[in-house]
Amino acid sequence: MTDKEIKELLEKKFTFFQHKECEFFPCHNTSKPEKFNCLFCYCPLYALGSECGGNFKYTENGFKDCSGCMFPHVHENYPKILDKYDQIVRIASEHREPQAEPEETESQE
Repeated sequence: MTDKEIKELLEKKFTFFQHKECEFFPCHNTSKPEKFNCLFCYCPLYALGSECGGNFKYTENGFKDCSGCMFPHVHENYPKILDKYDQIVRIASEHREPQAEPEETESQE
């Protein structure tokens, strides 16, 4: 994406959302709550593990602790998140369950 394309994308209203009435807003410590982007409330990059690009650490149980990460909540990172969707799709397709065949139904005449 060119700088111009990124700038135009970030001007779109769908790239930023705040839910100030949420009981957890903001869910991470920030000195700029007015710039806190709630669009990715649940981080779509979590499944990428260490390749997510965020500031996280692993707990003793092996779970990611993202409480110190602001990456998905920074409006300017929206294009960077989109760039990682190919990796997310790959992971999802690796864990895809076979689809059941649709049941045949008798036509009602």
